[in-house]
Amino acid sequence: MIPSNIAAIGNEIAILWSDSTETYISMEKLRAASPSAENTGEQDLLGKTYGGTTQKEYPGVTVKGWNIVGNYAIQFRFSDGHNTGLYPFHLLRTLGSGA
Repeated sequence: MIPSNIAAIGNEIAILWSDSTETYISMEKLRAASPSAENTGEQDLLGKTYGGTTQKEYPGVTVKGWNIVGNYAIQFRFSDGHNTGLYPFHLLRTLGSGA
């Protein structure tokens, strides 16, 4: 599945997928779920995690824009300056399903 259309509607991102499924994700939830090293940290070969954050809530953060990355992800730009997370399409579908 790939996005056919993406729109910011209120405080949510709406994604229409190529199979006609629609996904709605709050901008706050999207920011909290960023798969970036800034959020999740980085692991060495032994599995030790360096960096990351314990912050889980981002009240008032909004999405300012986005770019499609290849045929697999979307990079969002947030009002708090965060823009390094690449959200694979499968992650976005999961976030939108309420999981």
